[in-house]
Amino acid sequence: MKTEFLNKATENLTAARICFDRGLFNACANRAYYTALQAVIAALDLHGIRRDRIDHGQVQADFSGELIRRRKTYPAKFKSYLSDMQFLRDKADYTDKNITMKIAGRMLGKLEELVGFIEKEIGK
Repeated sequence: MKTEFLNKATENLTAARICFDRGLFNACANRAYYTALQAVIAALDLHGIRRDRIDHGQVQADFSGELIRRRKTYPAKFKSYLSDMQFLRDKADYTDKNITMKIAGRMLGKLEELVGFIEKEIGK
C-alpha cells in the first residue's frame, strides 16, 4: 500500500507543479493537499498504521500524534503541514477567495520538503 500511495503522491505533486507554472493557484492548492495526504498515508503504512477507510482527520491525527509526537519519526515542523494545506485547499475549493502565487509557492516548498522526507524514509 505504501508504494501505491507514494506513487499517487508523486503524480499529484507533478500536477501541482504544472498548475503552479500555469498560474492555476487554486488547482495547485487542491493537488498539493492531496499530494500531502497520500504521502502521509504512505508514511503511516510504512510504520504499520492502517485504517479500513481513509478519514482525512484521522490521517492527520495519526501522523501528528503517532509519527511526530510519540515516535518522533518526523520533525515537529511537519505537524501542521497537512492541516494547513487542507485549510488552503478548502479556501480554494469552497470559498470565493483565491490562492495567491505567493501562498501557492510556499505551499509547494513545504510539500516538496514533506514528500522528500517521506520518500527517503520509505526508500530505506
